[in-house]
Amino acid sequence: MPLKKASIVVESSNESIEVLFNPSEYNIAKENKYAYHIMPGLSAAVPQFISGDASTLAMELFFDTYEARSDVRDHTKRIYALLEVESDTHTPPVCRFIWGSVVFRGVMEKISQRFTMFLDSGIPVRAVLNVTMRSWQTVSEQLREIPRQSSDRTKQRVLKQGEQLWMLAAREYEDPGRWREIAVANDIDNPRWVETGSKVIVPPLE
Repeated sequence: MPLKKASIVVESSNESIEVLFNPSEYNIAKENKYAYHIMPGLSAAVPQFISGDASTLAMELFFDTYEARSDVRDHTKRIYALLEVESDTHTPPVCRFIWGSVVFRGVMEKISQRFTMFLDSGIPVRAVLNVTMRSWQTVSEQLREIPRQSSDRTKQRVLKQGEQLWMLAAREYEDPGRWREIAVANDIDNPRWVETGSKVIVPPLE
């Protein structure tokens, strides 16, 4: 089976930059961001999901032109240039790292170059690039991927064992402080008196 070479494709121009040597490894990471709310009477702060953070792809690319006796920067500068702002979009270009079945779409966030071998003339012929890409998706693309229940329509929920109105507000509105809106909609004077299994109306957000 022929060796598949990794490449970086610039979406705006469809330019394909083939790496000289495939990376020996790469790392993909993703994290979520939470806010933590202090609630009276609880032993720990209550986490509230804020948003997901963009995924990152980190890898090390190796370049060697010693045998050709040519300047290795002729290859590395094409990747380094992906940090530059495009004149049409006023942003760095969106790229795709493609290696076999792996496709990562994003923008170059950080590139560092390290030159490790030189000709007698001082021309570098060996380099290592540490590359970090951050995933890129528009708002509409993200919304198409995430099936969401809308908070702008009335819903009915059943309180689970140990669940209180502020927990329901945190789940439905992503804001535990809006439990009062649920209490008013259900004529609840004291939220501590609501029994497990009670049906509760969750009003739409205004």
